[in-house]
This record gives sequence, structure tokens and C-alpha cells, in this order.
Amino acid sequence: MRVLINVCFVIVLLSACARNEEGSNSNSQEQPVEFNKITSNLTDEEYKPTKEEKKEIEIDETDKEAMLEVPLIKQNPELKYGCEVTSLTMVLNHAGVSVDKMEVAKKMPKDDDQVKKTKQGDIIEWGNPDEGFVGDVTGKKPGYAMFDKPMETLMKQFLPNNTVNLTGKDFNDILNHVSDGKPVIVWTTGDYKLPDRWESWRHNGEKITTPLDLHAVVLVGYDQNNVYINDPLSGKKGAKVEKDTFIESWKALKRRAVSYE
Repeated sequence: MRVLINVCFVIVLLSACARNEEGSNSNSQEQPVEFNKITSNLTDEEYKPTKEEKKEIEIDETDKEAMLEVPLIKQNPELKYGCEVTSLTMVLNHAGVSVDKMEVAKKMPKDDDQVKKTKQGDIIEWGNPDEGFVGDVTGKKPGYAMFDKPMETLMKQFLPNNTVNLTGKDFNDILNHVSDGKPVIVWTTGDYKLPDRWESWRHNGEKITTPLDLHAVVLVGYDQNNVYINDPLSGKKGAKVEKDTFIESWKALKRRAVSYE
């Protein structure tokens, strides 16, 4: 939700500044924008800002707070590695789809490649979480995760016309989705901080590099300083997490997010 400020009778100069945005390049800079040739005989109708000028004078007006009532579902004991599936089940039930986590798990896309390790226990070959769930979701055998693309495919089996992949969006867009009444599945880590257990392995000649401490939760609310999540692993409903810290971890997980509209 943005408001565009109309500018007339004024010469506006926005100074360049270096942003230290979470997860972004601290050396990136915004170039100053000048509104030139705005004379006193121009009216609002006569002056048409360029696209670049419009971009610079937009003001974000994300709602300051929102909180949704989303049923809490725990992944354990049946689905040791089922944080994505269980988070999806919460969102589906909020959307009016009466389904349990085991039914959802049966339908999820899978990458059935078996894990191969060195004698020291390092993973050398496994599946691709961009293609389907890697490993055994129940925990009877090694299991890992799945990312937004197979999650989107799975969700479409229950909400074929309403599923939306929000991966890559700005976090304010994610918050706006929540304020519109739609909880969002987001990828973070187990402690909602930056990942610190990175691992790499090969899959069909491709190198997969990903953190082993990743986690998926349901974003159900936010205020000025915090976000609120339903965590399928801890079993906490509406758990409060410091917003900036959470955003850092979400960005480290490539801004993955899935919901419905």
C-alpha cells in the first residue's frame, strides 16, 4: 500500500545515501534525483513525474500491526522433518480446507535420491529441495526439506486457483499479505537467526549448497518491532520474534514465501 506524493511548484533534491539493508550490499547507493524545469506556471495536470521520480517519492504505508487467528498444528511426533508440510496444513485450514498433515504429506512432491556420506559423515550426494522433499519426512531415515517451488505445487492440489508464490518479494509485501488476512509460509531457521550450519552436496552434477538448520513457519502477525509466528516444531502459537532478526534469516533463505489469495 503506497501513496504517491504529487510534486509541483518545488524543486526537490534527494541526496544519495548508502543503505545497510538486511542482507543487501552495503556499498549500493541511490543516485540523487532532481526534478528540473518545474516552473510556477505548471499545474498538477501539466507536470508528469518520470518513473524514476515516482519511485523516489513513494512512501511505504504498511499497516503498523496485524494478527490472524491460525490453528496451530505440531509436526511431531509423526513428521520429524515435516515443518513445511505442517505449516502448509495450518494455512490450508485457515483457508477453509479441512485436511490433516498426514494427508498433505502423502501428496507432497519428493526427490527420492538417497543420501550418500563420507566415512566422516559428510554428505556428498543427496536430492534437490527445489524439486521435491529430500529424504524421509517421518525421520525414520535421514530427511531434510523442500523449498517454495514444490510447496507451490503441493498447495495447488488443495487451492488450485488461489495459490501464490511470494518468493523474492519485499518483506513489506509479505506483511501486507498478512494484513489482508492471509497467513504466509516463510523459510527461516530453527532459532530465526542467520543460518550457521551450511552444507554442500552433489545432485545430478549440480552442487547444492544449503543450511541444515533451516525451518519453515507460518507468519500470522506483526507489529512495529516484532513478527508473530506459528511454529510447528516448538509448538508455539503466535510466538513473538524480533522483526529485523527474522528478516535477516528470511533473506538468507532466499526470501522464500508461499500463501494464497
